Amino acid sequence: MSHIADDKKTLVRVRKIKGQAIALENALISDTDCVKILQQISAVKGAVNGLMKEVLEGHLRAHLAVDGLSDIERKDEVEEVIMILKSYLK
Repeated sequence: MSHIADDKKTLVRVRKIKGQAIALENALISDTDCVKILQQISAVKGAVNGLMKEVLEGHLRAHLAVDGLSDIERKDEVEEVIMILKSYLK
């Protein structure tokens, strides 16, 4: 999926998530107040959800909204996305 690797915005999002995860780890190590930890977990979850939305949208546009796919190829792509979404939404 080179269209994702080329998107600098996506890499910036991943780096922000990485920073948030490190901050969460540091908060846990330093015995930070539970409410602050819960807020940090919520921020990480929101960031990951935003990343998922961005990558999913890019995937759908690059792999499903293109001309030239056979019905079988399109169906297989849809099934693959459905499987990933089911796993993600558990």
